[in-house]
Amino acid sequence: MPYRFLSGMTLCLVMGSAAAHHGWNWADEEQTQLTGIVKAVQLAPPHPRLDVETTDSGVWRIELGNPGQTRASGFVEGSAKVGDHISATGNRAKDHSEKRMKAVQITVGDKTYDIYPDRIQKPR
Repeated sequence: MPYRFLSGMTLCLVMGSAAAHHGWNWADEEQTQLTGIVKAVQLAPPHPRLDVETTDSGVWRIELGNPGQTRASGFVEGSAKVGDHISATGNRAKDHSEKRMKAVQITVGDKTYDIYPDRIQKPR
């Protein structure tokens, strides 16, 4: 019995931390825009991402949706390459010392990818 209780507790802890990691509670509610040059592209799970160097604040980690969601937006391998200029709209980390953003929309050249279309905030 204690073993099953411990296993259940462990599962709850793992699931809780996974939900927190994949949620939005770590990010600001207000969206911001970031532009820069792609330094790295990683499309493999668990989080497709871009490392983007800005002219004024260094290199940022731009997280996209899960792999399936990112593909569904049309953003696939080759959509962005090292050296490409991009613009990202999204929610930055609440801890502003962390250079990380969860992107809702990415524009590479003249192509725009709506990663989280339901989360794109209209300009006020």
